Amino acid sequence: MRKQLKPSALPSKIRGGLFCIAVLSCLALTQPLQAQKQIQWSEQEKPIVEKLHGLRRLPDDVRAHATKDLALAIRALPASPNKIRLAHGLANLSTEGDFGHDTLQQVATTLADSLRETPNAQETAYFELAQLVRYEHVQVASDAPQLQKALAQMEATDQVRDKANFTLTALDGKKWTLKELQGKVVLVNFWATWCPPCRKEIPDLEVLYRRFENQGLVVLAISDEPEDKVKPFIAENKVTYPVLLDPDDNVHKLFDVEGIPHNFVYDRAGKLVTQSIDMRTQRQFLEMLAQAGIQTQ
Repeated sequence: MRKQLKPSALPSKIRGGLFCIAVLSCLALTQPLQAQKQIQWSEQEKPIVEKLHGLRRLPDDVRAHATKDLALAIRALPASPNKIRLAHGLANLSTEGDFGHDTLQQVATTLADSLRETPNAQETAYFELAQLVRYEHVQVASDAPQLQKALAQMEATDQVRDKANFTLTALDGKKWTLKELQGKVVLVNFWATWCPPCRKEIPDLEVLYRRFENQGLVVLAISDEPEDKVKPFIAENKVTYPVLLDPDDNVHKLFDVEGIPHNFVYDRAGKLVTQSIDMRTQRQFLEMLAQAGIQTQ
């Protein structure tokens, strides 16, 4: 999301605090910063850019309708690299919560159409589309080789994540090893104190942890920040699930996590059954946990 991009994951993608709050920040995924400064928006595109800038400030119910309207407005633009930039930026913002499958379908259709019209786009735009297809379960009419390549890469990455193991130390000094938790349902949450969508997930994760701990739910929240930054934040927010430190980014790299929040759910057999590529609501988390065998009703 998403994807609050970790500053350490941003070599040429703008280091030091890319939060993807404004659409032009999101579009750093498709253009170097210097090129972005030279983007010329048409009179038809400028209102769309402004609405994208304000999308995060809208209430969720209003944002769902606004996202769908923007998808249709972008789709009506003439083919151009700017159209892809706008479609890509909207796709990046569209998974930050629960805006409905139809909304995501409209966003994905717009991005797929834009790429079909101008097929020589950067691979990051195809990767964005592939994430919507694989993880948000939308349908697109595209046989573009760039899309198939991205989907194949995701399949390979998920196979690694399915077999992944790690041992990390929690803030209370206890060590946790993923593969030793078979028999439990494990939700692995990659997050950071500086990430607004991550902070928005925390109250729901706390509620779910307390509600389903007796069914064997374990939440492992992993941060690569220093302990002196994480510990007071966790205390202030009264988090009771385990918070693990990954100071060298080893587990982030193992899971190929560059954007946060990112959540993975393993069932009692230790199999990766579902994941989210962005912030989830409590309802969405309940659906994920149900896929792993938690009785949510």
